[in-house]
Amino acid sequence: MSRPFLKMNGLGNDFVVVETRSQPFSPTAAEVRAIADRAAGVGCDQLIAIEPAAGADARVRFWNSDGEEVAACGNGARCVGWLIMQAAGKDEAVLETKAGRLRAARAGERLVSVDMGEPRLAWDQIPLSEPRDTRALDVVLYEHPQLGAPPACVSMGNPHVVFFVTDLAETPVTEAGPAIERHPLFPEHVNVGFAQIVDRRRIRLRVWERGAGLTKACGTGACAAVVAAARRDLADRTATVEVDGGELLIEWRADNHVIMTGPAAVDFAGQLP
Repeated sequence: MSRPFLKMNGLGNDFVVVETRSQPFSPTAAEVRAIADRAAGVGCDQLIAIEPAAGADARVRFWNSDGEEVAACGNGARCVGWLIMQAAGKDEAVLETKAGRLRAARAGERLVSVDMGEPRLAWDQIPLSEPRDTRALDVVLYEHPQLGAPPACVSMGNPHVVFFVTDLAETPVTEAGPAIERHPLFPEHVNVGFAQIVDRRRIRLRVWERGAGLTKACGTGACAAVVAAARRDLADRTATVEVDGGELLIEWRADNHVIMTGPAAVDFAGQLP
């Protein structure tokens, strides 16, 4: 039986979204890879399933393009939140994920704010394979002049390491990213962010996502970059993060919750075989 899907994107970070509240959906890793294949399949960075949930508007599951299921996806949560609010005619939606409960709210025309919850900053919450200072790692992960400053680690439901670079254009993102992603320090692998501080309220960011590679936007990566920069007093707790696909507004509030605001877009509808 074929199954309808929507192709969506948040700042170019693109998704195949499948409604599964009336028809179970448990894709194998090979099926996820086939759907995500840009040459032979639909093509996407992540596959998303919307399932029924008790006490929430939906349970949301995420798979990276390599077939691995992951706990969190900020841009994906924003897109699903927009879909649910549109369908229900509401201004808020509650999403149950493996990373916890997320709340989405309308923030303008096709703009959605998502409360991504509290950042996890302890070494065993990232997780790391051994105790380290997550504010500034005292370990060399990759030898390059742009990556000389100690990186920081933050979990936003998924693990991130953030490097602060002086010139993003001179940073070997596509070479360093895959090498660091599978470094032994990260037992669950890691998303690798490369952040250039433009000023205290603006950060330029590129992210090599574990299991997906270089994407045009990474919502949890933008959250991690602002938290990491604020912890080092490199930026304010509210900042605009400029990614390849556009801009996200990130606010690390006084109550320790991180709020991400950005657009959601529908590209087209189709049928999965």
